[in-house]
Amino acid sequence: MKRAAFGVQMHSGWGVLVAIAGDPKALEVAARCRIVTADPETPGATQPYHFAAQLERAQQQAHLSKCAESSSNLAVNAIGNILQELNQHSYKVVGAAVLFAAGRSLPELEKILAAHPLIHTAEGQFFRQTTCRAFADLGIPVTAIRERELEQQAKAAFGKASVRVQAAISNLGARLGPPWTKDHKTAALAAALILCR
Repeated sequence: MKRAAFGVQMHSGWGVLVAIAGDPKALEVAARCRIVTADPETPGATQPYHFAAQLERAQQQAHLSKCAESSSNLAVNAIGNILQELNQHSYKVVGAAVLFAAGRSLPELEKILAAHPLIHTAEGQFFRQTTCRAFADLGIPVTAIRERELEQQAKAAFGKASVRVQAAISNLGARLGPPWTKDHKTAALAAALILCR
C-alpha cells in the first residue's frame, strides 16, 4: 500500500481537502475535494457564532452545540468516504494536517459574542476543530499547523529541497487541471509535511 496524508484548509462551513502520496521527489495527488461541514438546512450553521449572537442567551450554547454535532457528523461522513475510496485504491492514510490561523485563545462565550472580530475568530476555530475531531474519530492522527508557520516548517522538513517541493506542488495543478487554488496548494504542502515525518 502507498502511504498518503491529508491536508485541509477550512473556511466557514466548508474546506478544501487534498490527499498527497509519494515522497518529496515525486509527490502525487491521491484525492482532492471540497468537504461541506455545515448543514444548509440548519439556520445559522455556516456562521454559528454570528447566528448565536442574535439569540437569547439561554439559546446560544444550545445552538452552538447543535451546529457542532451536525458539523462533526458531516465532516466524519465526508472524510470517511474519501478514506474508503483511498483504501480501495491501495492507499494507507498515515495522518492529517489541518491548517490553523494565528490561534489566539478565546474568552468565554459572552465576551466572544459581544465582539465581532472574536466572532470571526471563534467561527474559524469552530470549523477547524470540528475537522480535527472528525479525523480523530476516524482513527487518523491529526496535526494542527499554523498557516503562517507552514513555509518555515517546510524548510525545516525538506531543507534545501523545500523550494523545489513547493514548486512541484504548485505545478501539480497543470497536470490535474482546475481547481488548484492557493487553498489546494497549502493543504497539499501540509499533507506533504505529514508524509515526511
